[in-house]
Amino acid sequence: MVKGKPKELRLSTVLIYSLLLNTGSSFMWPLTTVYMHNYLHESLTTAGIVLFAMSMFMIIGNYLGGYLFDHWSPYKTAIISVLITMASIVTLIFFHGWPIFGIMLLLYGLGNGSSMTLLNSYASMITSKSTRYVFNSLYVGLNLGVVVGTALVGFLMKYGISVVFIVATGFYIVLLLMTIFEFNIKLHRPAPTAVKRSEDDDVVQQKKNRGLKLIWLICIMVFCIYMSYTLWESVMSVHMTQLGISFENYSFLWTINGLLIVFIQPIINKIGARFKMSRQIAFGVIIFGLSFFMLIFAKQYAVFVIIMVILTFGEMNGLPGIPAWIDTLADPRQKGKFQGLFNIFMSLGRAVGPLFGGLMVEFFNYPALFIVSGGLILFALFCVMSEARKLSRTQKN
Repeated sequence: MVKGKPKELRLSTVLIYSLLLNTGSSFMWPLTTVYMHNYLHESLTTAGIVLFAMSMFMIIGNYLGGYLFDHWSPYKTAIISVLITMASIVTLIFFHGWPIFGIMLLLYGLGNGSSMTLLNSYASMITSKSTRYVFNSLYVGLNLGVVVGTALVGFLMKYGISVVFIVATGFYIVLLLMTIFEFNIKLHRPAPTAVKRSEDDDVVQQKKNRGLKLIWLICIMVFCIYMSYTLWESVMSVHMTQLGISFENYSFLWTINGLLIVFIQPIINKIGARFKMSRQIAFGVIIFGLSFFMLIFAKQYAVFVIIMVILTFGEMNGLPGIPAWIDTLADPRQKGKFQGLFNIFMSLGRAVGPLFGGLMVEFFNYPALFIVSGGLILFALFCVMSEARKLSRTQKN
């Protein structure tokens, strides 16, 4: 008897896929500015424009991945997405001068953005584990990939840029094989929930509108979080070196961040499972937001280490559950759309963050930047939790 197609991805597949996808992605982000400025002799402004353009193409990929997941073949879309990314990396092995380098990064962003949304969308269809548990596993894979990717690119760069792209190609070949053999599953798409005739149509519509409004508010909060988070990747390196702290010590903060998430996240997942998901997210986002106010007073390296630990603790509690929360609010027929929306706002925050940070420092100062960043996160969270309470009251009626 021939077995039918499986109906969901294995959790191990999700974890490994997330690890490989984010390891490959982490090759490109730290490499772009350094390679364009030091090797291609392009200005930092040009490098910034290229990174912004790559982010925009990633956002387009986020949208297309979610749309095609809902309206076309998720399996074929996943294969095409990886092929697009792999084609750009293979091209860069042989042709990595200017402007081909910048053009291939746009293609890379398109394919990678689509792959990330598709992975989230496939993960949202897993029913053998709780949605919360699945997305927490995704987050561990993401951060482990960042640790491995950033460490590898620093080691490989001394052997030449072609070697970096050859190794990156290896990751995407494995991703392509996993996509071909693991993603060809029979997805169960639930029909819309039938509404009881006795239930007032206005109340039903009010519930739908409040749920949709809450999703949009969560996405705006995600934008504020990641716009502020990228300050650590951009202006913070300049700020810390101006305080006399070495770039090596600044880089070590990211090692601390990654290792804490990889080893402590599973423990937090077990403890957090005892609490309501929205409350755990709110608790984590509050800590995450407050950590930016602490930066106002940071002058010594030890203080920056403490703040990074606090920020990471908030991150571990607040950020992994956000796509899972969105999934519980989304129409079952539009999981791809709303996971795409989450990734779009995350990518947009990352794209805007460095520009926002630079303008704030240029026209004001670092303390003003930290106050505005923390304030935006906490205000966005306040709006989200207020709407969540209204939705909860509507559902009880």
